[in-house]
Amino acid sequence: MWPEIPSALIPLLNLPPGESLELGHYDIRYFHGEVEYEEHRETLRHLIRSYLTVFQHLGVETWLAHGTLLGWWWNGRIMPWDFDLDAQVSISTLKYLGENYNRTLHTYEYFDDGDQEAVGNNTYGKDGGGEQQKRSSRPTKSRTYLLDINPASATLERQQGLNVIDARWVDTSNGMFVDITGLAERTPDYSPGVWSCKNYHRYRTRDLFPMRRSEFEGVPATVPYSFEAILREEYGEKSMVATHWQGHHWAPNLKEWVKDLETQ
Repeated sequence: MWPEIPSALIPLLNLPPGESLELGHYDIRYFHGEVEYEEHRETLRHLIRSYLTVFQHLGVETWLAHGTLLGWWWNGRIMPWDFDLDAQVSISTLKYLGENYNRTLHTYEYFDDGDQEAVGNNTYGKDGGGEQQKRSSRPTKSRTYLLDINPASATLERQQGLNVIDARWVDTSNGMFVDITGLAERTPDYSPGVWSCKNYHRYRTRDLFPMRRSEFEGVPATVPYSFEAILREEYGEKSMVATHWQGHHWAPNLKEWVKDLETQ
């Protein structure tokens, strides 16, 4: 059963530690200070790799969205100026997660010998327990993540707009997270085949499905069928052709976004 929602005016996922763009992307419960530029991309890599790997293990369909999908389009990697990550699920999947995995901890292990492309051991399960797959005797490190489902996700209406994020996958070592939003046909009588989240992002069924299997940051990932149309609608054509953005430039020989010298 879902817990009773106390008020549509109360944000039910935890407030950030500050109002700046950077601080708005931390969960205050686990915040110990801003993650430096040199470390935050690695932190986000572990966030999305753990999220995608654990959801695949659980048999839960999820796909890349918003700026994370744009990063996939460019080179299959997180764009270095991003502060958080975005994924989507269906509203039925969200309900399943809320009833079976809300507030569960998941420990993700990765190789600690400089080979950041390899995935190490992964331990899944409620309260940090579960199945462990030992793949190598190489040294590993681990991080623990919290799957936090917003009780207000059971409500299809936007209400006052304070609970538009339905769930989060939170790094318990620093508070950084993946935003998870649920898509539903919210007005099937008036707009059949139109899916949307509470933040007014709308998609046609034929743009979402069938999903495409791909890879992101070295692990299997899923993206919407008409990904380019979705990105143009949300960000405009410029997002797919501009090679200078947010103090970085696109290096075609490296197929990477590189920080400009004057901003280093």
